[in-house]
Amino acid sequence: MKLLRLNALASDFQLPKTAVTIGNFDGVHLGHQAMISQLQALAQQQNLKTAVMIFEPQPLEYFKGYEAPPRITSLREKVEYLTELGVDYIVVAKFDNAFRNLSAEEFAEILKTKLNTQSLVLGEDHHFGKNRQGNSEFLRRYGFHVSDLQNIEVNGERVSSTLIRQTLQDGDLAHAAKLLGRPYSITGRVQYGDQIGRTINFPTINVRLNRHKPCLHGIYGVEVVCETESLKDKVKSACPDKTGIAGYEPSALFGAGHAGTRPAIQQEHPEWRLEVHFPDVSANLYGLLMRVTFLNYLHGEKNYPSLEALKAGIDDDVEKLLEFRQNHPQFPF
Repeated sequence: MKLLRLNALASDFQLPKTAVTIGNFDGVHLGHQAMISQLQALAQQQNLKTAVMIFEPQPLEYFKGYEAPPRITSLREKVEYLTELGVDYIVVAKFDNAFRNLSAEEFAEILKTKLNTQSLVLGEDHHFGKNRQGNSEFLRRYGFHVSDLQNIEVNGERVSSTLIRQTLQDGDLAHAAKLLGRPYSITGRVQYGDQIGRTINFPTINVRLNRHKPCLHGIYGVEVVCETESLKDKVKSACPDKTGIAGYEPSALFGAGHAGTRPAIQQEHPEWRLEVHFPDVSANLYGLLMRVTFLNYLHGEKNYPSLEALKAGIDDDVEKLLEFRQNHPQFPF
């Protein structure tokens, strides 16, 4: 796979003949996966390379900023999942003022001259160009071969990023996993926080979200793996007497995860965070790239009246989540 950056005003690459699909691909869910599968079949029939064009930022993030819907996947996660699906090129188009003002003809010319597009696979009701001027029929008239992908359904529901966001916000992690084709996770590096957890004997790792806010909100049982080394070995080498609770993957640890703004903590500027507490663990994990997989929704965020009440609440949460882990010796879904 090759990752390329596309600027509306200047990009110095030209691809071999390609079959292309275009979209946000937020979540890289079952519908997106079906689109990639159709793209690959078409490319094989026509002896073409495959290319996926995605946008950064996503268009609604450009237009609405913080009010845009929360991301399911960061750019890193999208690239990882698309790479796993075996595409040849991922083209990241910079969505800025110049790009948003491209006419349908100018956008089609980019497809023709930069991406060397021969065929396209597009979702239903796909539009592009300034004021959404272009669509599949426009591209056919422009000379491209265009295939439209029908909606993918699970249990009678159309799989979409919007549905998955709502499912995650509702805490239905098992259904979200069905729609995604995998359990939901967030990947980010451990960064420094304000270390309030240490003062109440519940130290946490603060995982960078790489999005303005997550789709999740509340307290969760989570499994954490390090993407660069064995987390269990890292913890064991730091403190052999405090090795934590085993996760389901061989090198994973189980923990209590929190996604939210921490209303119980007085903050001048509240911010969204993803924090994980590992019971019975003592180790320096700063800078490590972690994948946090969400297994069990416990409850929403609570506004405790004091740090003492917060500590008691966390203690109860951890006890309930450890009970969940004990009652689920096998992966829960």
